[in-house]
Amino acid sequence: MVRIPETGSYTLRQWRNFYELTQQEAAAKIGIDTGTLSNYERGKSFPDVPNIRKIEQAYNIPYSRIIFLPDNYD
Repeated sequence: MVRIPETGSYTLRQWRNFYELTQQEAAAKIGIDTGTLSNYERGKSFPDVPNIRKIEQAYNIPYSRIIFLPDNYD
């Protein structure tokens, strides 16, 4: 069973891992291209508002709990 944290903010990659999804599965669930999700996770690009809403719906979390930076951001 997937354990989703009740509090805290996490990166897109962390959220995807909480749900035990591959990038391909997550991208399909969100409704975006796998390369686009990869760019979001690596901090190479930032989603527009419609895609942020799709991410919120796919992961069932509010925008305020998503960190749009790569895991290794310094």
